[in-house]
Amino acid sequence: MDLPVLPPFRPMLAKSVAHIPTEENCVFEPKWDGFRCIVFRDGDELELGSRSTKSLLRYFPELVKPLLETLPDKAVLDGELVIATPHGLDFDTLGQRIHPAVSRIERLSQETPASFVAFDLIALGSEDLRQTPFGERRERLAQLCASAPSPIHLTPATTDPEIAADWFTRFEGAGFDGVMAKPSDGAYVSDKRTIYKVKHKRTADMVVAGFRTHKDGAGVGSLLLGLFDDQGRLNNLGVASSFSVDRRAELAVELAPYAEQDVSRHPWAEWMIAEVHGGGAARMPGAPSRWNGSKDLNWTPLRCELVAEVSYEGMTNNRLRHPARFVRWRPDKDPLECGYDQLEQLAPTELTEVFGLSSRGLNE
Repeated sequence: MDLPVLPPFRPMLAKSVAHIPTEENCVFEPKWDGFRCIVFRDGDELELGSRSTKSLLRYFPELVKPLLETLPDKAVLDGELVIATPHGLDFDTLGQRIHPAVSRIERLSQETPASFVAFDLIALGSEDLRQTPFGERRERLAQLCASAPSPIHLTPATTDPEIAADWFTRFEGAGFDGVMAKPSDGAYVSDKRTIYKVKHKRTADMVVAGFRTHKDGAGVGSLLLGLFDDQGRLNNLGVASSFSVDRRAELAVELAPYAEQDVSRHPWAEWMIAEVHGGGAARMPGAPSRWNGSKDLNWTPLRCELVAEVSYEGMTNNRLRHPARFVRWRPDKDPLECGYDQLEQLAPTELTEVFGLSSRGLNE
């Protein structure tokens, strides 16, 4: 390739802030929940670089033709690979695209095609735009993507903090991580945290159905969390973790009286018994197949009488996107009150506008 910016290349990063900035020179964008991707195009050559500089090209063959048809002969773009559905972004399905088998990659590229959402222009033709103010880079990117067909998209952007605040509130229902804030006069600085991100931190009351001992063998390492679905089944949501050494010991004492002595009475008994006896078919309700690994056997079931308020950043397919943080016990809350209705949010109309989504799928 003969470009002003070449792979391997590390993208610009963001630092977390607690609130949406109110400075007049900020441009706000949704924070996409996908795979960061730098697109390099030089004539017939194309490369997709990940945040860690690894190539993503082989995993997303469906994007090769659209990118070659849409982009100028020489261009470097920053953006995100996502899979959009009528209900929002699907990070779990996106993760399944990273697979060693070519046949599986080809099949999934047709069954669950990805999209590329552009949000910065790093180079165009022979120009290195990294020192060009972001506001100008954004204008040129918008011109470049003005007539781009799906699956190539331009991220929404605004300079209005009130609109950004509205996005922050509504966009989580579509799987977005939060809001980005970028100084309009800022340069593109590779591998440096020179822009800002405001991520969702929500709270919910969840049933504590068990715990794992910390890897050092002392105290509680994580709490297994669950919510009841409409059928009254307790589904696994993920874990709450990151306890201090002292808190791990305290939790071990607090949870001891709730240890379930009769495993058959536990909502996840079928899963536990199948694992103990070597069965591979059973699976913890609501949990992905990775819960079947032997590394997850070392946990203690609890009577489902404890409710914890936890803070979390987001959900993917009705599961915690990242481990939650324990906030406090809720002795006033009946475990049966802990349902998904706490989490339900509708996908925003902007997702429909960007991707042309309908109840039947993409771009009809």
